[in-house]
Amino acid sequence: MKVSREQMAENRRRILDVASRLFKEKGFDAVSVAEVMKAAGMTHGGFYGHFTSKDDLVAQTLAHALAADSVGEGDFSGFVRSYLAPGHRDNPGNGCPTAGLAAAIRLQTPAAKATMTEGLRSQIARIEQALPDEDSAETRRAAIGSWAAMVGAVILARAVDDPDLSDEVLEQTRAWIDAHVG
Repeated sequence: MKVSREQMAENRRRILDVASRLFKEKGFDAVSVAEVMKAAGMTHGGFYGHFTSKDDLVAQTLAHALAADSVGEGDFSGFVRSYLAPGHRDNPGNGCPTAGLAAAIRLQTPAAKATMTEGLRSQIARIEQALPDEDSAETRRAAIGSWAAMVGAVILARAVDDPDLSDEVLEQTRAWIDAHVG
């Protein structure tokens, strides 16, 4: 039975959504194509109608996840508060793809690295636009520094087994950004 273009697009979106969550929760290497397809409610054989390989899935999932993840418009301070919150730290599968996957990108294909690079450029540009008008070099420095601090804080807060230290990393990074960028 032939599947409509609309159904193919919906199936592809579902695969990308599931792969994004699984990759962020477990990492690229710990997730198989079969696991992604099963979680998406499809058969393994249907995978190749959408992707040429797992490497292709990784690169396209990154593009999909990064496009959905951004500062948004307006309130940078609100974005910082929500990003550096225990709820975000404790929910990597639905959290930021940069914090969840950046460290693992170095072991991926050039296509995946290029996708992460483009995502980083886009996020920095969105943060620059959300910051108060300043000298353009200073705004860019503040955008890059803030994003690096935020992503690093979430990675570190997730890495430790001390809940108090984890909370402190988030709180102190938020305070530092508020004092230096806000």
